[in-house]
Amino acid sequence: MFNEQKSVHSKVVTAATREALERRGVTIEAVAEIVFELQQPYNKGLEMAHCIESVEGVLRKRELQHAILVGIELDELAEQGKLSAPLQQIVESDEGLFGVDETIALGAVFTYGSIAVTTFGHLDKNKTGIIHELDTKAGRGIHTFLDDLVASIAACAASRIAHRTRDLEEAGETFEDITPDETMPETKVKGAQI
Repeated sequence: MFNEQKSVHSKVVTAATREALERRGVTIEAVAEIVFELQQPYNKGLEMAHCIESVEGVLRKRELQHAILVGIELDELAEQGKLSAPLQQIVESDEGLFGVDETIALGAVFTYGSIAVTTFGHLDKNKTGIIHELDTKAGRGIHTFLDDLVASIAACAASRIAHRTRDLEEAGETFEDITPDETMPETKVKGAQI
C-alpha cells in the first residue's frame, strides 16, 4: 500500500543522484562525451548539447537513479572499510570474478532495450573516457561499481539518441533539424514532468 510518509519524492532522488555523481567526480559532460563518440558517426548534425540532454534524460529514470545510489554507497563504504569480510576485500580489489557491479549496472540498462545492452557490453570491455579513468583508479578511491554505472548511463543515453534518430529519419529530419531540448520528445507530452 502507498504511504506518502515513506515515499521519497522524485526531485529528492534526482538531486541525490546528481550530487553523488558529482561527489565522485563524474560530470554530465564527461558521460556525454562518451555518448557523442558512440553516436556521432551515425547522426548528421549531432552536437554535444544533444548528448548532454540525453544523459540528463536518462538520469531522470528511477531504475538508473537507484542503481547509481546503491553502487556509489557500496564504493564509499568500501573506501571507509565498512563492508564485512570477505566482501570488503572483494570490492576493494575489484576482483575479476565479482560480477555484482556489472549485474546492477546491466539491470538498469534493460530499460532502454537491446541496443543499450550491447552498447553497455562494448563500453564495459573497452572502457573509454571517464570509464577508463575510474576503472584504472587513475584518481583515488574505490570505483568498483561506479565505472560500470557510468557505462550504464552512457549506454542508455546512446540508445536514446539511436531511437530518436529513427524518429527523425521517419520524419525526414536529422539532428541538424532539432534543438537539444527536442532530443527528448517525450518531455513535450502534455502533462509530462521532468
